[in-house]
Amino acid sequence: MSGLKDEVREFWDQASCGEVYAAGGSLADQLAAQARARYELEPYLPGFARFEDGAGLDVLEIGVGMGADHHEWAKHRPRSLTGVDLTPRAVEFTRQRLALYGLQSDVRVADAENLPFADASFDVVYSWGVLHHSPDTRRAIDEVWRVLRPGGKARVMIYHRWSVVGLLLWTRYALLAGRPLTRLDEIYARHLESPGTKAYSVPEARAMFSHFSSADVRSQLSFGDLLEGEVGQRHQGAALWIAKRIWPRGLMRRAIPRWGLMMLIDAVR
Repeated sequence: MSGLKDEVREFWDQASCGEVYAAGGSLADQLAAQARARYELEPYLPGFARFEDGAGLDVLEIGVGMGADHHEWAKHRPRSLTGVDLTPRAVEFTRQRLALYGLQSDVRVADAENLPFADASFDVVYSWGVLHHSPDTRRAIDEVWRVLRPGGKARVMIYHRWSVVGLLLWTRYALLAGRPLTRLDEIYARHLESPGTKAYSVPEARAMFSHFSSADVRSQLSFGDLLEGEVGQRHQGAALWIAKRIWPRGLMRRAIPRWGLMMLIDAVR
């Protein structure tokens, strides 16, 4: 790995996604707090992942993070469970979480663009909020297709370009900075999570999944769009503090449900 991929790895190896919610004394308490916050802030996640569908199947998760979702896959007793992440930090968190509950998985450091598995190895490939961080997202999606068996299912979340989060970031880092012509792609790459983070339109996502036999694509308002939880820790300030207290969350859920940062893709190879 070199260049941008090194920067991405270094960013997430400083703190895994959701680690801000890992409060408590013991490691078990911290991991439980992180998982609890994850599903409270993203209640639509279990319904999309459908962890129970992994029972008796060969399942791969790309980007295990702190292991909350991997734990859910493991609980439903797949025939085999494998998890990969670009960072040793995430792999260690996930291994420790599973060990606390006596669960098993082959969890290892690996690159989503070059998965170390044979063709047609898995029945389910799951990845939540990860592939848009990889420098070559299209290649990573091609790898999902390659390692899936014919008829296998991919459940992937990547970021949606036309989102409230995108508008907020553009307002702060382009409009208010006196650079209104700054492209939204540049805003995401510089100011949303790890360096080079990308977001896609629905047609772009469909094109990246066009070699799958089918792909259902929809957007979802995220806790970032709704200014809930610890969103904005990279962008603290008085304006954000005020916005969190007056944000019209109920109106947004009714009026602009398709302007969410999350793009949920349910595809079949």
